[in-house]
Amino acid sequence: MAQRVLITAGAGGIGLAIAQAFAASGARVHVLDIDRAALDAATRTDGITGDVADVADADAIGQAVTAAAKRLGGLDVLVNNAGIAGPTAPVADYPLADWRRVLDVNLTGTFAVTQAAIADLRRSGRGTILIMSSLAGRFGYPQRSAYASTKWALVGLAKTLAMELGPDGITCNAILPGAVAGARMDAVLAARAELAGTTLEEEREKAFRNQSVRRFVQPEEIAALCLYLAGPAARSFSGQTFPIDGDSRSSA
Repeated sequence: MAQRVLITAGAGGIGLAIAQAFAASGARVHVLDIDRAALDAATRTDGITGDVADVADADAIGQAVTAAAKRLGGLDVLVNNAGIAGPTAPVADYPLADWRRVLDVNLTGTFAVTQAAIADLRRSGRGTILIMSSLAGRFGYPQRSAYASTKWALVGLAKTLAMELGPDGITCNAILPGAVAGARMDAVLAARAELAGTTLEEEREKAFRNQSVRRFVQPEEIAALCLYLAGPAARSFSGQTFPIDGDSRSSA
């Protein structure tokens, strides 16, 4: 039987790579995303359907998850991928409204989506929950206190879910990507170069000094890890953290 997969923020970046990988494996995939244009493009791929939804709206997202599971005919895999970075500012100057917004999306949103999905995952008999943390969930992250705090908290949530839901045959693991190749990383490097008066290549080399493997993570590599952790060979992996970051030594 084909896996039934739900992915938040699945219409672009890492989420889209995960959605496409599951669809290519024969799974039925439903994505939730706030970007209508990206969603329309993503759902042109065979095996991928989707709806516009904001994980920060706890009431609406619960209804969206229930509707998605009904459309899929059940739920075997939940990938909690939605998250935002928030502003760049020291703790002393970090706006409280922005702090709350990051927590609402990254942490409370993941909680609300997972809570709404548990009943269907229990009925699956082979349920898998994957939570996208970050390199910032292993280290502190100067100027990004809200982001780092949520990514640490997501690891705790994953471990707790593994303990609570393991008796139901549901596994839960956290994935911790480092710097991921793509337009977002290019924009970050370009902004650093402009601020420092350096070149894009110089900023790229600075970023690589932080890690043993001198390359950025490809979204397709994260997708491949998701497929493995949701597959039959990984049913004994639960409550674990899986860094995929080229052996990075800090998140700054």
